[in-house]
Amino acid sequence: MTVPTDPIAPAMASALDTPQARPCLLLVDDQPINIQVLYRIFSPDYRVLMATSGAKALELCRDDPPDLVLLDVVMPEMDGNEVCRHLKSEEATRNIPVIFVTAHNDAAQETQGFEVGAVDFIAKPVNPATVRARVKTHLTLKHQSDLLRKMVFIDGLTGVFNRRCFDEQLATEWRRASRNASSLGLLMLDIDHFKRYNDRYGHQQGDDALRQVATAIKASLLRPGDLAARYGGEEFACILPATDFEGALSVAQRIAANVRSLQLEHADSPTAPVVTLSIGVALARPEPDASPEALLALADEQLYRAKHSGRARVCSAQLSTD
Repeated sequence: MTVPTDPIAPAMASALDTPQARPCLLLVDDQPINIQVLYRIFSPDYRVLMATSGAKALELCRDDPPDLVLLDVVMPEMDGNEVCRHLKSEEATRNIPVIFVTAHNDAAQETQGFEVGAVDFIAKPVNPATVRARVKTHLTLKHQSDLLRKMVFIDGLTGVFNRRCFDEQLATEWRRASRNASSLGLLMLDIDHFKRYNDRYGHQQGDDALRQVATAIKASLLRPGDLAARYGGEEFACILPATDFEGALSVAQRIAANVRSLQLEHADSPTAPVVTLSIGVALARPEPDASPEALLALADEQLYRAKHSGRARVCSAQLSTD
């Protein structure tokens, strides 16, 4: 007897089974000597960022979000409570755990710290064993929470991210590109004549083809910040942060070649004897007052061009800011 397999479990395992880089810590204290002490404790095992002001800490968190923040409470201009309040008010940084490091053990101050979103307090002068243990504990909890959040964004069939994740990440990367004055690439991809594929080979084999194509797309993205998502049906999308026009075209061509190299037979395709992709590429340098819908519309327009000019090809354009 053949036991049916659950495609969701391996798909999620594939999406979640990504190499883990060294965790990143942000040390924030207006006294450089205190940062040096913590740096010596953590630098052998962690990537360490440092800031001597609340404003600089917020800038670092927005541009390169750390996995955890060790934050001094008493600082000039912007104290730790205000920094923590800002972090918890922004979507991109609200899930970063904040541990307050303070020379005061006042109960009212601790209460205020927990109210603004801190997860723990560590007393100065720090005990290396204690601070290591607490950081490790909160990093473990964050990793588990990240996995649970990630599962909500996984397409159960293919194992890549789903439309909900794509929509949120496109908005996030658009804002980041606008802040950094960098470009943002977007690919829209469609499996050619997929209805004919399902009609000939059946939906079970069609699902298997979708999984293989999704895996090939994801494997073609070589940078950790790039994202592949199932946009709907047989359509996929890729977000390419900090990518120039030539780079986005190169990724699209690599994806097209990798999918074709799967050699998935498609006898009823008038385009090719194997499964192929039509791809639309769009690139923009976001303006502060603009929205990503224009980039999405341009990528969709280029996909339409690819499909109506013969399929199995890449069409591309840059978004004008005039």
